[in-house]
Amino acid sequence: MTDTQTQRRPVIVGGDALRIADVVDVARHGAPVEIGPTALDAVRATRATIEALANDTVAHYGVSTGFGALATRHIPVDLRAQLQRSLIRSHAAGAGPEVEREVVRALMLLRIATLATGRTGVRDSTLAAYVALLNAGITPVVHEYGSLGCSGDLAPLSHCALALMGEGPVRDADGTLMEAGDALGAAGITPVELAEKEGLALINGTDGMLGMLCLAIADLRRLVTTADISAAMSVEGLLGTDDVFAADLQALRPQPGQARSAENMRKVLAESPIRDSHRDPEACTRVQDAYSLRCAPQVAGGVRDTVDHAARVAEWELAAAIDNPVVTVDGRVESNGNFHGAPVAYVLDFLAIVAADLASMSERRTDRFLDKARSNGLPPFLADDPGVDSGLMIAQYTQAAMVSEMKRLAVPASVDSIPSSAMQEDHVSMGWSAARKLRRSVDALSRVVAIELVAAARGLQLRAPLAASPASAAVIAALAETVRVDPGPDRFLAPDLDAAHEAVVSGTVVAAAETVTGPLH
Repeated sequence: MTDTQTQRRPVIVGGDALRIADVVDVARHGAPVEIGPTALDAVRATRATIEALANDTVAHYGVSTGFGALATRHIPVDLRAQLQRSLIRSHAAGAGPEVEREVVRALMLLRIATLATGRTGVRDSTLAAYVALLNAGITPVVHEYGSLGCSGDLAPLSHCALALMGEGPVRDADGTLMEAGDALGAAGITPVELAEKEGLALINGTDGMLGMLCLAIADLRRLVTTADISAAMSVEGLLGTDDVFAADLQALRPQPGQARSAENMRKVLAESPIRDSHRDPEACTRVQDAYSLRCAPQVAGGVRDTVDHAARVAEWELAAAIDNPVVTVDGRVESNGNFHGAPVAYVLDFLAIVAADLASMSERRTDRFLDKARSNGLPPFLADDPGVDSGLMIAQYTQAAMVSEMKRLAVPASVDSIPSSAMQEDHVSMGWSAARKLRRSVDALSRVVAIELVAAARGLQLRAPLAASPASAAVIAALAETVRVDPGPDRFLAPDLDAAHEAVVSGTVVAAAETVTGPLH
């Protein structure tokens, strides 16, 4: 067990449904996992049902038959252990780069949670071994490609099951690549010899796509708040008005996310000397700001409401017990289609759409800062000596490249389907693919918003001697600890953008603003 694990509360499986925060705690922060006190009783009871079927002369899918299109073959008792091993070995067929450690840990936790429901028929010893594998920080190597998001995330989950058998490559708690047998031995874990039904139970779930959905929801909730901060700073730096964010105007369109984003922006803009400098309607001839300023709460609010919808879908899925066949509460063993990833795939695609739009608006605000015709008196590209210096010119290029990529990533994966398994699996969700592209989109969004923050911070300082709002000043001060945000001659820009990105993803930006505003939505 790592030091991080010992500092965090354990996550209990087999009791109440997991929460999104539980998934993040285990996947990212190494929180330990424990089996709930009543879970093992349910697991043992269901296992007894499966063992009673093992000697039945009637074929039972997953117990005494082949799989998928090969389910018509009845497997004799002496070949059933081989059947389970063969299932895992053959289905561990992923290809391409390794996926991230946090994704594999989330996937493992969610499969453990389903096993702990007592609906899958695994032995309690198999469940305990899987928990031990996760708690030891052993991460099976899972690859980018292999899941169609139907019949579960078969290939990714099979690579994890293979490690549980003591086979295949893994990374230990320190990230060292080694064989699973060696890693299990070092951790004192005995490899599992799978019994009837267990191979199928270990791989037939939506755990990979659901794990990535939970992680994306956590990230997007932080990012949309950060985007509210950056939008408010841009409104301030571009001499826009906060009048349009008034609560009574927002209430005329009672979208809940919009109201929360507008409130955030009002808090950040409060007591701004820059804003106060152009409140006189006779001195300020601008009637309306551009949409990227005026409509920021409408777009960010739509993102918020979409994330909330995705969270509801994730919570329903976290309460699920997905396997096929499944052992019902009254002891029946029934085939079903609950492994189809469509509900999760749809919201993964939806999130990629709103992330792209939020980034698109952020990039447009940055571009306004850099254009002397639209920045209301700021130097071209916020450069120290325009012509000698290029300022943030190419930072906007980088934003534009990422936004363009995000628009491509917003093309839904869930509308595609390629039949598989000799047409037995003739419609699939592509939910894993939707999740993989969403992760790239979320990363790009965090970088796009970071660049806007750098531009806004520099633009606000160029308004001197007028001062920024107290909240904006706090964000600028926090950024300045690692980023050069003050105007000055050009220097190597990439490290500053990387440092600003780290300030976004670590929560530093939100925390800095909240020292002035109090809690933001």
